[in-house]
Amino acid sequence: MGISIPPSGNQIPEDIKFAPKIITMQKQILAELKELKLIVAKMIGTDELPVHEQFSVEAIAKAVKQFQKMKIERGGWINESDIGRYLKGADWRTGKFIRAEFGFNNCIKQGRYFLYNKNDLLSLNTALKEKNIDIKRYMEYKWDEADFKKKVTAMKKQNKGKKAYKVPAGLKDITTSPIPMPDPAIIKNDLARLKEEFFLYKMNDYIDIYKDNHAMMKFIYHFEKYIEPQLKRRCKKWCEDFNYANHALELITKKKENFVPVKEEEMIQL
Repeated sequence: MGISIPPSGNQIPEDIKFAPKIITMQKQILAELKELKLIVAKMIGTDELPVHEQFSVEAIAKAVKQFQKMKIERGGWINESDIGRYLKGADWRTGKFIRAEFGFNNCIKQGRYFLYNKNDLLSLNTALKEKNIDIKRYMEYKWDEADFKKKVTAMKKQNKGKKAYKVPAGLKDITTSPIPMPDPAIIKNDLARLKEEFFLYKMNDYIDIYKDNHAMMKFIYHFEKYIEPQLKRRCKKWCEDFNYANHALELITKKKENFVPVKEEEMIQL
């Protein structure tokens, strides 16, 4: 059993010594709780009601409905970084582009950025799809065109007042005579051989024929390195040979030969 030693005349008990500090802390906590309560009341829109009604079941239910309505309305507006989810091929740069190029005006400025109406983005996506327009490719085209015009303007400014060319004095009689043109039948035979080769090696998976007379390799950056090298070389050479032959035929007959990459028997079935 312990022995309690009474404090000396100059010693103050601990509970009495810290009592003022405890009371001050309690008052501060109560003040902060009241402040938090007021903030919550403002958030749910009941701060003007009497205190006993501010957090009633009815008031909170009303606040929940208002919040859900606001959330639904807010969900109809899309950040610039999320445009690609509703406009195929878009990225963070697309917002400024569609405002300038298509006059897209159903948007709200929020600080340095914009919010875009989701339904109108989907509508624009449908309109571009109907016209077979890839928004990313179109942006690249417009930027490339603008860059080219900028370079032309800079060149004209730099060469202002200067003659576009200068032929050295005494330079003349450097020419050649035309060579005999080949028989068009030879070129057509070469094109017929190329068409057979196209089907033989199933090149339709790797080659596009534009306007029925110009061949180009299909290109997807992420898959390019995985195509069999021999197949890739064969397809590239085929495109070069086909375009070369068709251009030669055009120089002689003023007309290219069309090639629809579907076999005759398959065309009959269609």
